[in-house]
Formats: sequence, C-alpha cells, structure tokens
Amino acid sequence: MNKALALLLLIVLLPLWGTAQDCKLSIRGKIIHLENNEPIEAAYIWIAEAKHGAISDANGNFLVKNLCKGTYTISIQFLGHKTIKDTVELNSNTFSKTYRLEDESVNLAGVEIHGHRDAVQTTTSVSALYGEELLQTRGENLGESLKKVSGITTFSTGNSIAKPVIHGMHSNRIMIMNNGIRLEGQQWGSEHAPEIDPFLADEITVVKGAETVRYGPEAMGGVILVNPAPLPTKKESKTSLHLIGGTNGRMGNLAMAHVGGSEKIKGLGYRIQGSAKRAGNVQSPDYFQRNTGLSEYNFSGSLGYSTSKLGVEAYYSYFNTNLGILTDSHTGNLSDLEDIIENGRPFTDGEFSYEILNPRQKVKHQLAKLKSHYHISENWKLNFQYGFQKNNRQEFDKRRGELNEKPSLDLELFTNTFDVFVNHTHENEFSGTWGVNFIQQANSNIPGTGVTPLIPNYDMLNTGIYAMEKYSKGPLELEVGLRYDFRNISTARYIDNELETADLDYNNLSAFLGGLYHITPDLTFNTNIGSAWRPPNVNELFSQGLHHGAAAVEIGDANLETEKSLKWINELEFDGKKSHIELTAYLNPIKDYIYLNPTGETYVSLRGTFNVYEYLQANAFFYGFDFAGSYELTDKLSAYAKGSIIRARNTDADNYFPFIPSDRMDWGVAYSFASASDSKTNKLTLSNQLVAKQKREPDFDLAPAPPAYALFNLGYQKQFQLKEAKLNVGVQVQNLFNTSYKEYMNRFRYFTDDLGRNILLKLNYEF
Repeated sequence: MNKALALLLLIVLLPLWGTAQDCKLSIRGKIIHLENNEPIEAAYIWIAEAKHGAISDANGNFLVKNLCKGTYTISIQFLGHKTIKDTVELNSNTFSKTYRLEDESVNLAGVEIHGHRDAVQTTTSVSALYGEELLQTRGENLGESLKKVSGITTFSTGNSIAKPVIHGMHSNRIMIMNNGIRLEGQQWGSEHAPEIDPFLADEITVVKGAETVRYGPEAMGGVILVNPAPLPTKKESKTSLHLIGGTNGRMGNLAMAHVGGSEKIKGLGYRIQGSAKRAGNVQSPDYFQRNTGLSEYNFSGSLGYSTSKLGVEAYYSYFNTNLGILTDSHTGNLSDLEDIIENGRPFTDGEFSYEILNPRQKVKHQLAKLKSHYHISENWKLNFQYGFQKNNRQEFDKRRGELNEKPSLDLELFTNTFDVFVNHTHENEFSGTWGVNFIQQANSNIPGTGVTPLIPNYDMLNTGIYAMEKYSKGPLELEVGLRYDFRNISTARYIDNELETADLDYNNLSAFLGGLYHITPDLTFNTNIGSAWRPPNVNELFSQGLHHGAAAVEIGDANLETEKSLKWINELEFDGKKSHIELTAYLNPIKDYIYLNPTGETYVSLRGTFNVYEYLQANAFFYGFDFAGSYELTDKLSAYAKGSIIRARNTDADNYFPFIPSDRMDWGVAYSFASASDSKTNKLTLSNQLVAKQKREPDFDLAPAPPAYALFNLGYQKQFQLKEAKLNVGVQVQNLFNTSYKEYMNRFRYFTDDLGRNILLKLNYEF
C-alpha cells in the first residue's frame, strides 16, 4: 500500500517538478541606438505571454527571469524610436540578443530632443565626470578636476600648472580631445598646462587604455574627452552662470554659457560660453609664494544644423592665460640654488599681490572645427571633420626690468587635422568604423628673443588609416582594431651661425583586442589588450638649452628610438542598489621608454644657475591597479574610497623612473540632509586624502622624496528650486587643517611647500 501510494505521488509530482525546472530560464539582452551604438537607458521591454517585463539599465542591458520553455513575443519601446517586436523560442538555455532601436522623426509637445553625440566606443576602462561631480570641480584647471577619477593624478609645476597623469603617463602620451578635435599645443613641456577651459565641458571622459588605433600615436597612455552638451535641434533656451571665489590667492572666477535652438528653422541650435579667472600670489601654510598669480580669459561658440539625413556643426574656442612662475625657482648662482634646495622653502615669506612679473608665461590657443555627417542609408554614415589650431607660447625670463616684454621663448604652432570615416551599424550584432586621418603641423621660433631656441623649427606630417569592428550580443561585446601610421618630421635651426637640419621618418602598426561581458545585470568584466607606439618628440630629440618656464636646462638626444608598448587592462565593476565598486588592474611593458632624468649637474649663466636634465631611453615595465567604491550606509549617510598603486621599473638598470606618482588613497563620508525622495542636493562631505612617500626613486634626485602626508577636506552642497530656475550653492574647504606638505609630482617641491588652506564659495544659477 505504501509503495503504491509513493508511486502514485511520484507520477503526479513528476510533471510538476519537470515544469518547475523548465521555468528557470531567462531572456537577456542589450538595447542600443542603431545610429551610433550608444546604450539606451530606460527602454521598456515587455513579454506578452509572461505578462511581465523589464527596464534597460544605464548600459542598455536587461534581464527577464523565471520563464518556462516556449515561444515568447518581445516588445521593446523607447520614446522617439521605432518599436521592435521579436519572437523568441526558449529551450534549455538563456536567450541573449542585442537590439538596435532606430530613430523615429516625431513631433511631441513637451519632449526634449537633442542633436546626437557619438558614444565612447571602447571596451577598455572608462570613467566620466558629469552632473553634480563635475559641478564640484568648477574653478579648477583640467588636471586638478580629473583627480576625482581613480588612477588619475597630476604632474605639476607650482600651483597653477597641472598636467593630467594616467597610470604614470602624461604630456605627449596622453591625448586630450576638445569637442572631438585633438588638442595640439606645446604639450611636450612638463610645465605646459593643457590649453583648455574646463567650463566648456558638460562631461569629461577618461579612457585609461591604449587608444592609438582610434586616435593616433599620442594616445598610447590614454585619452581625455572634453565634450560640451549636444546642440539642441528645436526651440530651447538655457543659461548657466558660475561665480566662484577662493581665499587662497584671492581668486575670482566667472563663467557663463547660453544654449539655444531656433523655432523657425527646425534643427538649428547654438551655444556660446565664456569665462574669466584672476588670482594673486598663493599661500603655503606659513608664507606667500612670490609671483604665483594668474589671469585667464576664454571663449567658445558652436552653431549646428541637423536633419534626419544631414548634420553640420561649426565650433570655435579661444584660450588666453598669463601666469607667473615662482620667483624663487630662478636663482642667481650655484650656492643660492643649493641653499634653497637644502632649505626646502623660500628664504623670504613674500606678500600678497595680483601683479605678475617675470618669470612668467603667456599662452594663446585658438581652435576652429567644422564637422559634418551624412546618413548614406539607415546603416551607413559618412563623417568629415576638419580642425585648425594656432598656438602661441611665450615664456619670459628675468632680465633687466621686472616686466621685460622680450620673451626668452616664443613659439608659434599651426596644426591642421582632417578626418574622414564611415560608421556602419546593423540590426544584427556587428558594427564598426573605418577611416583615414591626416595631421599637418608647422612649428616656428619667432625671431627677436636674443636666445638660442630651445627646440628647432619643424614641419610634421602624419597619415593614419584604421579600421575597428565590434560584435555585440546580449551581455557580450567583442571589439578589434587595426591602424597604420606614417610620420615625417623635418627640422631646421641655426647654431653658431650654422644651419642644422634633420629629416626623420617613423611608421608603425598598432592593434587592439577587447571584450566586455555582463556577468549579471549588476556585475561587468571588461578586458582590453592594445599595442601602442610613439615617435620621439622634437624636444626629446633636439632640446639644447635653458627651458625658462621649467627653470631647467634640457638636453635632447637625436638618436632616440620609437617607444613601443603593449598595455593589458582589466576592469571589474559592480553596481548594486546600495554599493558601487570598480577594480582596475593593468600591465604595460614599454620598449625604449623616453624619460627626462636629472643629471646632478648645474648650468651657470647670466640669467642664473639651473639644474640640468637629459632625455634618456630604457626599457620599462609599468603595472598597478586602481580601485573606487561607494556604499550607502543609511538613507542619509554614505561612504566612498578610491585609490591607486603604480610601479614603474627601469628593467635595464633595475631601478625606478623619476616623476611617478606614489601610492595614494582618498576616502570620505557624506551626509544628506534631504530625504531619499527629494531630487535636490543638500549634502555635507568630509574627506581625507592619504599620500605615501615615494620610496621607489631613481638613483639620483636633486632632493629626497618628500614625506607622506594626509589632507582633510570639507564640502557642502545645496540646491534651491526657484520656480523654473535652479540655484546651486557650494562651500569647499581644501586642506582643512592648513597642513604643510610637498607633493612628489610637483617639480617645484625643491623650492616650496604646496598650497595651504583654501576656502571656496561656488554659486551656480541655471535658468
């Protein structure tokens, strides 16, 4: 009887058990734009037979669980796009597919439609500053702004000159894109800050991998994309005003931007933006730093027209700065130089002044862009872009008269860039970009300095051809790229009344392979391995004399070889309801790495005594990792931490390279006074920056690496809603306890401490 009952129960329950097993299947997918592969967030996915669905996340991914075997009809909708319906047969495996939504020309009252901006098409590690986080950086230069991103530090010369460093790389190894145009100034100099106004950016994106296939040789260390907001294509008016004041240096900063769209001409939009900044001598905790003021005036404007088939945009930006160089970095004789390095700070305390005397820099940079795209078909788009840039850099040394208007270095650089490329996207899993790129440069020393030019006049021509293909299916993205570049450099200059010329050719093939996989909707892994190269720059080849802005003599080597690297970067990202974690690890062996090394010698001239540096070359091995994470402890209290560790070994000499960032971590807590349902910001943040001593120094340096330091910062941000306008009020206290410290990556650490306490008041009004 018991056996019969057991058999009966088995017969009844077996089909139910089998059905339960079959109802653990899933449909997984990715929703992206057909036009440019950009992910679509908040697309609506509905499974008719299951009577439930999902919403796509910020990466365009969705997951519908607990489905049984059978046939399902999927409906995908997103405002302003054509609806997709698909029939899926679910068997024993999870179904995965990428859906590309096509733009649909509709006119809906109250719907905000903007001109498009191409997505960052890469499977490597990408971080971005936008929204509230970007708002908190307003008033800082580009290098300082990017320090909010893990793995990004700065290489600075005093307080006002900062160059971004990505995984130990800077200057000509990092490419900066100003609204899609590669920024071409005299970026080879360690004290040559990027000629760009961060106020023009609506978003700043950092790509940490080697990106030479997309952008060319100067992107071997990474890319920084400074992008304004897309131009509107319908009637619209939006104005933003920034007012910023700082106690240290008594800095004042004003910026304003206006965006508008035409009602009469559909598709026509424009944007104008400008800023002005003025600061005097900055103050270390115990003294003023003499001649460290700056003045800056910038402007940019865009005009664009867009239809369903054609898009045209014109863009212009102007950057103008005049900044002082620390007086105490220029010494009169050898004993003065040795004494100030030993003392570690100026012998006089200085006083506050807005006056900018020699030594100083004056830099003007103009950039003009014309861009157009044409949709050949719904799957193919042709793009053309031309960019023109003029850069004028003047560096003034101490001469007779405190403000002698005769520069010691006067360079004028003209750059023309041409880009022609096609994008193809399809309803299947494949998309890609094929293109050619031309760069023409002419760099001249303006006569009349009375000084032998640091670098010769030169002409440069670079031609690149590339192709990239991408496969996207559900949680998986695979990407491959190939590029070939040819570069010619011709130089000429007179030394001792004799003409010296050189004609150099460089060429190389670069490639990359990358993949991204969404392990779960919350967990993503991406990996990218890319070869990269960089020909030596003219200053590395031919520098021969005093670099006034850096207060150093630099000696080049005409026999330097091309740098070649192979960077492998991996990132694991978790984005949960209360927590967010990013872990990035990388390996980067570089053959014939070029670096500027202190020789320990000094050069004495009528203008003073200066340290001598020389360009050397050795095989290198860079490796390290970055981390960033945040966690919501309660509805109102949250915490974050980020940091980086990098190692850069000279594998030839078995020692370390100079000017590599030391280990560091930044952590903090934030308390929100607003309720969870309130969209307006009302938050207090306390943070602590911990920087270790750089113990991996080269065999010789002018002074030992400075000790470790810890800085505390305090910030408060509140937003007010004023009818249809917004007012953001922020107060920041940097170096809260006025700590004396020196940053190893500051070239003026030999002469002075870094910045003391600085209280910033920031007002942003949007209407």
